[in-house]
Amino acid sequence: MDNIKIENAHIIDPQNNIDSVGDIYIKDGVFSEPFHDENMLVIDGTGLCAVPGLVDLHVHLREPGQTQKEDIISGCKAAAAGGVTSLLAMPNTTPAVDTPETVKYILEKAKNADAHVYVVGAITHELKSEKPTDIQALYNAGISALSDDGRPVENTAFMVNAMKKANELNIPVTAHCEDPYLAGGKVNEGRMSEMLGVKGMPAAAEDAGTAREIALAAAYDLPIHICHVSTATSAAMIKDAKKRGVKVTAETAPHYITLTEDVLSNRDADYRMNPPLRTEKDRLAMIEGLLDGTLDAIATDHAPHTVEEKSDFVKAPNGSVGMETSFSASYTILVKSGLMTIAQLIEKMSCTPAKILHINAGTLSVGKPADIMLFSPDEEWIVNPDKLHGKSKNTPFKNMTLTSKVKLTICGGRIVFNEK
Repeated sequence: MDNIKIENAHIIDPQNNIDSVGDIYIKDGVFSEPFHDENMLVIDGTGLCAVPGLVDLHVHLREPGQTQKEDIISGCKAAAAGGVTSLLAMPNTTPAVDTPETVKYILEKAKNADAHVYVVGAITHELKSEKPTDIQALYNAGISALSDDGRPVENTAFMVNAMKKANELNIPVTAHCEDPYLAGGKVNEGRMSEMLGVKGMPAAAEDAGTAREIALAAAYDLPIHICHVSTATSAAMIKDAKKRGVKVTAETAPHYITLTEDVLSNRDADYRMNPPLRTEKDRLAMIEGLLDGTLDAIATDHAPHTVEEKSDFVKAPNGSVGMETSFSASYTILVKSGLMTIAQLIEKMSCTPAKILHINAGTLSVGKPADIMLFSPDEEWIVNPDKLHGKSKNTPFKNMTLTSKVKLTICGGRIVFNEK
C-alpha cells in the first residue's frame, strides 16, 4: 500500500465544509496530515474534483448462487469504476442471506474486493415472509442492515419485530415497499402498459407499501429506510411523515430522476425494473424530493442480469446495472442543470448514506479510511455497455451522453480504479 499525495485538486468535503483547491495526503490507508516521503506516489489532481468515495445503499452482487450475472469481485470492480467505495449488498441471493454461514461467506469473499462490502441480513427465511430469521445470530456474523429486498415483508408482525431488534443493534431496516397483491406487472400501469399490451404495476402497489412502513415507524417510534422511491404519492407521504417527526429516511435511484416509462416503447427489457419507470410527473417529484430533503439519498439498485435473460421483453427479470453510471447520471440531471451543487450531490451519494448505515465513511477527515473519488466535472462521455466493468451490461443509460467522468478511485488507501 503506497503513501499517496494528491496535488492541486478541487477538494469538496461537505462534512468539513471544505470547497477549495489543495492537496490530500494518504498514509497507511487513512487520510493524513501533510508529511514528506520521498517514495510516496504523487497524483496530479489539476482540473479534477476530489470527493469522499460514494456509499451505495442498494446493490445486488448476486453471490452466492447467481454468479453468471455478477459476483462479489466483479461487482466491486464496477463499483470502483463508478467511484463507489462502500456498498450495501442485498439478501436475495441463492441461498438468501438468512444464515450466519452465508453472511460469513460474503464477508470473507469481499476481503479482496475493490470496495467495502456491507451485508444485509434477511428478515425472513428465503424472503418468503413465513418464518423470521435469527437476527441476533446474523448480526453476530457481521450484517450491517436488515431487509427482504427483492420482496416486501408481507407479515407485518415480522416487520415490526425486525424494526425493534434493528433499533437495539443500531442497524437500519431498509424496506422494499410493495403490496404483492397489487404488484406483479411488467411496466408502470397506465398509458404505456396499455400500449404495450402487458400487465402494469400500479403506483398504488408501491404507495400502499410505503404507507404501511411509515405507519409502523410512527406507531412504534422506530426508524425505517424506504428503498427505491419512484412515485409522487410515496414522496408526498414521506415528506408529510418527516414533518410529523416520524423517523423515516428514503432513497431514489438515478434512473427515476432521468428516465420515464416512455423509453419502454421499443420493448427493450433493459429499461424494465421494479419499481418501474414512471411518468414525467413522478420523475419531477423525485427531483423535487431530493432538493427539499424528502429523499435523503441516491442509490443504484444495481441489479445485473445476463443478455440471455434480458432478451425477451415479457419474460425478462426486472432490474438494471447502475454503479458505473450513477454519479455521472445524477450529476448531469442535478448539477449540470444548476439544481444542486457538487457538495449537495455528495451529501446524497456519500455523506448521508454513510450516516444511515452507521459506517465510517463519507468524509475526507484526517484519520478516516482513505476512500476517495476523483472526477473530471466537465468531461462528457457516451455510455457503452461493452466497456462496463461488471459481468452484466443491462444499463438503462446505454448510448446516453453523460457529463462528469470518474477518473480515479481509492479505497482504503489502495487505488482500485484508474482511467489512465
